[in-house]
Amino acid sequence: MGFFNYLRLKVLAVIVRFLFRLSKGAIRTSSDKTLQIKSRDAKRTIKIFEYNAAPPTLPQQPGPVLINLHGSGFILPMHGEDEEFCRFVTQKTGYTVLDVQYRLAPENPFPAAVEDVEDVVQYVLSRPEAFDPKRIAISGFSAGGNLALVGAALLPQDTFKCVLAFYPVTDISIEPAEKKTPDPVFHGMPPSIARLFNECYLQGTDPKDPRVSPAFADFNTFPKDVMIITCAGDNLAIEAEELAGKIHEAGKHVVVRRISGVAHAWDKSPKKTEVQQRGVDEAYGLAVEMLNA
Repeated sequence: MGFFNYLRLKVLAVIVRFLFRLSKGAIRTSSDKTLQIKSRDAKRTIKIFEYNAAPPTLPQQPGPVLINLHGSGFILPMHGEDEEFCRFVTQKTGYTVLDVQYRLAPENPFPAAVEDVEDVVQYVLSRPEAFDPKRIAISGFSAGGNLALVGAALLPQDTFKCVLAFYPVTDISIEPAEKKTPDPVFHGMPPSIARLFNECYLQGTDPKDPRVSPAFADFNTFPKDVMIITCAGDNLAIEAEELAGKIHEAGKHVVVRRISGVAHAWDKSPKKTEVQQRGVDEAYGLAVEMLNA
């Protein structure tokens, strides 16, 4: 990618970040612990918010762990926005949740975020005294859902107990204008914004690379348990549901659920409507069921 094209992407990303933050406000978190773990790059670390289950009444044993990846469109700094989900998981399961701040484009295009996921998994595997290596799960929302699915397909098959993907982007090779919402009342993400997200992240990478679009992964490599949540007002729903069907055909146990009456990232709304809250209860409840199975 040429310098001036990168500069164009950088300027556009800064503008979109500013407007997004203006509309959303600052993200405030109250995690139990903040970690800085080593990355493969000796010059940097990976920031993690750790959420813990209730203190054990027995001597501490290695426990289950969920690695979570926030939504971002691959460019938005939204680390911490999944606190409601992280807390829900710790309250309803025995899992510790590690909420990961992966690198963002266009400053750090593919494969930077994927490498961060791999490095966090290696950190978890290096601590068998704290984390049970047979009970590692991975989850993600939107772009983070993409990374969760990519990580689940890319790493050895026995790495994860399950993968939980909420409204993920699964096929970046499809022109955004061709992606339609199942419920025509909703318009979904504007194609111009989706193109910007994709261009910032790819920067020349083949969009059919399975490390970019899990729709092109080897479906046999996914964990035995997969959950994919979509929503009727999201133009990413159909491609994600098609992926769920292919993973099911490969012999995996797949839970796929389309939440009606809501749009992309509905669960992040600070003041949820009754319909949105019902969707949260259903989607998060399905995630807990799979983690506890």
